[in-house]
Amino acid sequence: MPRISAAQRRSDFIKAAVEVIATYGIEGATTRRIAEQAQANLAMLHYCYGSKEDLFADVYEFVAGRYRDALENNDSPGDVAETARRLLRGVMECYLESASFAMAAMELISWARRQHGDRGIEVYDKALETVRTALRDAGSDQPIEPEIVEEIAFVIAALADGFAANWLTYGDRSAALGQMELATSVLDSWLAARLGSTPVAPSQR
Repeated sequence: MPRISAAQRRSDFIKAAVEVIATYGIEGATTRRIAEQAQANLAMLHYCYGSKEDLFADVYEFVAGRYRDALENNDSPGDVAETARRLLRGVMECYLESASFAMAAMELISWARRQHGDRGIEVYDKALETVRTALRDAGSDQPIEPEIVEEIAFVIAALADGFAANWLTYGDRSAALGQMELATSVLDSWLAARLGSTPVAPSQR
């Protein structure tokens, strides 16, 4: 049997931690459970990670990366409204693809906010900044005011989080698919009303 590298083992432990956190919550995510989920012994986990905090730091990076991938994979050319629509759908599809990821992400952000202050905000901030950047790039021909970018980013986050809460509560995939369409239509309606009178940025006046 080929030897598994330490890097691959760390990847296995990160993914296992996501599953364990989703099932048992942060407090129940013991190193023993994580090692069992990764089908590895506890000594190997401690060899790869000096502490549970070190492992969770990599889990945070994994979660932030998944958000970034979901957002950046929707980078086809489009105007601000179309870009916003793709961003929302990208995050909802990420949640729908893995309920475990959605649950673990919510658990981690809430727990870290309570325990480590800004660390809990960091993952959320990184995702929001990716959204802001995509929106600013989409409006490069006729930039929109920064406060409008902030409003759109907030609406996308609110709709995506609401979708995640419902999906995690009921686990009904058929209903979730319909709710994705509903959330997208709500965004479309809000954008149509809001962007219809969007002021041009001062530098473009």
